[in-house]
Amino acid sequence: MKPSPGYAYLDWNATAPLRTAARLAMLEALELFGNPSSVHGPGRAARSSLEASRDAILTACGAPKAQLIFTSGGSESNILALRGLIQAAAAQEQRITRLFVSAIEHTSVLETARRLADDIPGVKVALLPVTTSGVLNLDALRDALMQGKGRALVSIMAANNETGVVQPVAQAAALAKAHGALVHCDAVQVFGRVPLSLELLGVDALSVAAHKAGGPKGIGALILREGLAITPQLTGGGQETGLRAGTQNVAGAAGMAAIARADLAVWAALRAHRDSMETALLASVPGAQIYGRQAERLPNTTCIGLPGVSAQTQLMALDLDGVAVSSGSACSSGKVARSHVLEGMGVSEPASAEAIRVSIGPETTHDDTGRFIKAWTSLASRASRLIERPAAE
Repeated sequence: MKPSPGYAYLDWNATAPLRTAARLAMLEALELFGNPSSVHGPGRAARSSLEASRDAILTACGAPKAQLIFTSGGSESNILALRGLIQAAAAQEQRITRLFVSAIEHTSVLETARRLADDIPGVKVALLPVTTSGVLNLDALRDALMQGKGRALVSIMAANNETGVVQPVAQAAALAKAHGALVHCDAVQVFGRVPLSLELLGVDALSVAAHKAGGPKGIGALILREGLAITPQLTGGGQETGLRAGTQNVAGAAGMAAIARADLAVWAALRAHRDSMETALLASVPGAQIYGRQAERLPNTTCIGLPGVSAQTQLMALDLDGVAVSSGSACSSGKVARSHVLEGMGVSEPASAEAIRVSIGPETTHDDTGRFIKAWTSLASRASRLIERPAAE
């Protein structure tokens, strides 16, 4: 479903417009009115749809033998992974005492890690640094694993939501496994966009969600390696084999499965579109800075700074010109604040306050990005004149 005509929606990393395949799958599933936990015919029909969705998502994630727990989205999946794995390990007398997370993780991971350190005696949290390109420093991870004592849990995202920089998850997982650690990966920005495999990454737990790739909001999953124990965080029902209470979202799962089955080629094709946009932006505004450009990135993401113009000013001006972009994470209650991701990359506070994120999708046209280029370069020109005027006088 396309955004309103005359408006360029370039904020796909926040959420994507609902794709036709997902909408049709959901409409069909909405006719299945039974509770999937009921044993009668309507309940069994709903259960059959739910299990078919589960299988499709597991297949898309390269984890046909793994366990999938449906959740409300990526944040819940991340919280369940960190809290649930640490609590389950303690119950099995295999306590996890060290939790390593990268400095650029989603706030649902960072905040949960901080709270775990406060809530559970003996759990210590360490932030792993990234390079100036936004890539996890593997040497720092290796040193952290070697220097400390006690079992560890490592949490690393597959690709950053602000810069699009792809992280070396497989290499990090191999290091962690060599030291007996568990590994969780937040793959929310990757699911339905680029190939994804729990087995090839070598991780124990994988968080995914539907809405970044054109599925519905409010549905996600945590995928666990076969046999891995986890403690539920929502209790009071036997759903999801007792690991997540609450009647399952059958229609949401169907929409998510439709995204899992979709052709990934449409996302790969975005790279040329994104790169041509960046070339035009840098040619028009030589002082502009694209963060993470030297690293491997998702094919749809650009994080760019406009010297002398705050992100908040850019967002408002672009919105008035009919262009939607964002600054930082969309999970920050609409706030425009300094990016912890750019801070972790060593970007100065003034420069990070001038950065916006542009993220495109399969339905983004060259007219859409052209509208953005025109509006953004015009804003840059106006800002440049304002900055130069006092000196001229």
